[in-house]
Amino acid sequence: MKIDETSSQPKDQIKNQTKNQIKGLGLCSGGLDSIMSALLLQRQGIFITWICFETPFFSSESAQKASHMTGIPLITLDITNDYMEMMKSPKAGFGKNMNPCMDCHAMMFSKAGEILKNEGFHFLFSGEVLGQRPKSQNKNSLRYVEKNSGFDGQILRPLCAKLLPETFVEQKGLVDRQKLMDISGRSRKVQMQMAKDFGIKEYPAPAGGCLLTDKIFSSRLRDLMNTQKLFNKRELYFLKYGRHFRLDSKTKVIVGRSEKDNRHLLDYFEKDKDILLNHARLPGPDVILTGNATKNNILTAAMICASYTKSNLGENTDIKVSAKGIETILYVKTIKALEFKKLMI
Repeated sequence: MKIDETSSQPKDQIKNQTKNQIKGLGLCSGGLDSIMSALLLQRQGIFITWICFETPFFSSESAQKASHMTGIPLITLDITNDYMEMMKSPKAGFGKNMNPCMDCHAMMFSKAGEILKNEGFHFLFSGEVLGQRPKSQNKNSLRYVEKNSGFDGQILRPLCAKLLPETFVEQKGLVDRQKLMDISGRSRKVQMQMAKDFGIKEYPAPAGGCLLTDKIFSSRLRDLMNTQKLFNKRELYFLKYGRHFRLDSKTKVIVGRSEKDNRHLLDYFEKDKDILLNHARLPGPDVILTGNATKNNILTAAMICASYTKSNLGENTDIKVSAKGIETILYVKTIKALEFKKLMI
């Protein structure tokens, strides 16, 4: 599986700073904590740049909004390739679903650290708050992330720094520890008051921005990784949409749930590799067959497609099949969608 990594770096904005100014590079999700940690350091006269990572499981959309709102430059980096390698066997294991939170954070700091060295930043930071997430933001897990990032002593958590051991960054006087915070727990009252003081009126609600914490998505990813073994990046994006049916170890059927779902699925449809099915006359879902396009698999996909239309149960109906630009019609019996439940992931 080969997945290219791409990045966009505001190098001109970084290099235009005075040589003597302290520069911090922070992980940014675009949430309230990320914003407050950055503004807290900015108040000390530190030049702040953010970095945000992208995979099919989380995007940079919120981080981009935060960057536009605050004027803080943002680096974006697609790390899908390395991320999937880590997902094969995360050292600290998974959370409740397919979320390798501790190793994920360690990787992000490691990637940010590479830019720190190349672009002359003095330290890394994040908006993490001690105790906000019981498993991934306790003292042991924060320490694990720091040790496994390769940048031990160079990672600052401004919102809860006073509750953690003094970092090398603070010891050297790069950051004034007395002007940092001692926030802990799940409440965001302190951060919300800080936002008000900083004049920040818009920020996303605290919600899981990572699809790996979602039970259904995790089931689909687990199936893909354990059953197919080999897959490409677009198949990871497919996991976000529709209903998924496993026909064999290399073959899946994906059924759109809505018009919006259909549009997203078609964004990743490749006519030279996939089969597209939909009803020839009636409204219904777009259905994509990926993998082995055998006659039996196409027939099964057509019957699944028919079961999600308004065709009369028990009657034959016509399903349009598009393969490599050639359209044909299959007449299949319409049966209940529940009959295919055993194939659903």
